[in-house]
Amino acid sequence: MRVHHLNAGTMCPIGKRLVNGTGSLFQRARLVCHCLLAETQDGLALVDTGIGLGDIADPPRLGRRWVRQAAPRLDRGETAVAQVKSLGYSPDDVRHILLTHLDRDHAGGVPDFPRAKVHVHRKEHEMAVTHRIAAPPGRYIADQWKHGPDWEIYGEGGEDWFGFKGVRALGDREPDILMIPLPGHTLGHCGIAVRGGAKWLLHAGDAYFFHGQIQAKPRMPFVLGVFQRRADMDSAARISNQERLRALHAAHGDAVTIINSHDPVHYEDCCCGDH
Repeated sequence: MRVHHLNAGTMCPIGKRLVNGTGSLFQRARLVCHCLLAETQDGLALVDTGIGLGDIADPPRLGRRWVRQAAPRLDRGETAVAQVKSLGYSPDDVRHILLTHLDRDHAGGVPDFPRAKVHVHRKEHEMAVTHRIAAPPGRYIADQWKHGPDWEIYGEGGEDWFGFKGVRALGDREPDILMIPLPGHTLGHCGIAVRGGAKWLLHAGDAYFFHGQIQAKPRMPFVLGVFQRRADMDSAARISNQERLRALHAAHGDAVTIINSHDPVHYEDCCCGDH
């Protein structure tokens, strides 16, 4: 299937060298909200949604501290819905939204596609939406789903995929789009794998933040590493899944391309284009 790469939200925190690994301490860094738009036999499928129109209209709902530290551009032209339109589609053409998790910079665009079915892991839904599992205070922005999305919940059963367990296909109908449990950053965090031709593209969400973390000799800029640890709900699980992703990259890099949500290097490597 054809896959479009979207940056649905640029963030510019201070301290480029300590965030991006290059540049000056006094320059603004650049982080992206890397989303995928896949053309499927059942309409368009969007992997994560980045920052949405509602967030831009009301930035304080994102949290004043988060806005101050992350310094998002809040550009309407960067929203997923604006980019879907620029590709010649209607928002109603997006039939499915697959979320790695429900953090504010991943689920902000959900209300911009009110007719889409929203696919998410059960533990994520129970923390963020139903509150059956207690979430860290202020972690989720309930306004991003107050419109009542059509949820599709995952979490039971599943198959194996390159050694990863509990993998489910999109609605159990689309074998070329998979939800892969990768807990750690949140308890219900998932990766989303999309197959195009003979190769898979694995969007690992926030399972890791920096491209150097899945190399044979892992490396990580200091401030980005601090933020990653502070954002963990289960650090041991996140570290374990990073090791598994590192092993997958080493053993099957010819069959699986791995990207994450916020690394601009990954985004540029995808040529800001299509696969």
